[in-house]
Amino acid sequence: MKKHIFRIIQIGSKEDLPSRLFDFFIVTCIFANITIAFLYTYSELEPFKGVLSVLEAFTVMVFIVEYMLRLWTADLLYPEYPPGKARLKFLTSFDGVIDLMTILPFFFLSGFIVFRMLRVVRIFRLFRINSQYDSFNVITTVILEKKNQILSSIFIILILMLASSLGMYNAEHEAQPDVFRNGFSGIWWSVSTLLTVGYGDIYPITTVGKIMAIFIAFLGVGAVAVPTGIISAGFVEQYTKKQYSDISFTDIKEIGEIIADEENGLSGITVGQASADFDLHIYVILRGELTVVASESIKIQKGDVLVAGSKKIVK
Repeated sequence: MKKHIFRIIQIGSKEDLPSRLFDFFIVTCIFANITIAFLYTYSELEPFKGVLSVLEAFTVMVFIVEYMLRLWTADLLYPEYPPGKARLKFLTSFDGVIDLMTILPFFFLSGFIVFRMLRVVRIFRLFRINSQYDSFNVITTVILEKKNQILSSIFIILILMLASSLGMYNAEHEAQPDVFRNGFSGIWWSVSTLLTVGYGDIYPITTVGKIMAIFIAFLGVGAVAVPTGIISAGFVEQYTKKQYSDISFTDIKEIGEIIADEENGLSGITVGQASADFDLHIYVILRGELTVVASESIKIQKGDVLVAGSKKIVK
């Protein structure tokens, strides 16, 4: 019975109908609970607060039962640990913490803003469902693989943020002593400028400050483009890998690897030229540690490994 319950409450495959129905029921309860949290903010719905409270209590009871079942079956989720340590492992896991934080606000006075804010984390429970699908897996894979580049770009943005804040303080302090009181008072302005938000509540009024603001605004466009470009390139790379990892075994015989050099005439030409001149269909280019998407305008370099299919090769 315990194993059967464990199989149902875990994310189910398409063939596992009971588990899929349970997943659908939990997702419905999560969306209902979040919707109720929004409806509570409407004063026009004051007469229906009693109904909303009953619905919220029902969804929370569902979450409690689910939480207890997951805690009970934790030894099946972590079979390498003894039962006690397995339950502790679940309690300290992302899923366990999120599940507990979604339950706690219901048992404390709504006047405590900290516990009211905890209601927001309920939406993170959807990550458990979404983690089984390719979209979420691609996001996490890209972030993990590109974490060093992303952290480096964020570090550059932080440096620019501090430098622009201090520079704007020196330019504007005498003209606006109440606005730019110290070196850190311009942080809010530098954040909104570098990240191209531009709320307009704090702004320079001196000529030097305005010139500096223009320069920093241009830097902000480039600074935001760096992590965006890294993540975008990571998405393209991951989807390309997935696209060609789904090739069936019967298709492998029609695909080969070609090393580009001067002798075979593939080095120095574009993918489009190679496709037309050599009757090649280039799927992807392996360039060192990089995987390059084979668009027609990409220029093939010496030593590139071309993953390609060709009627001439097959014959």
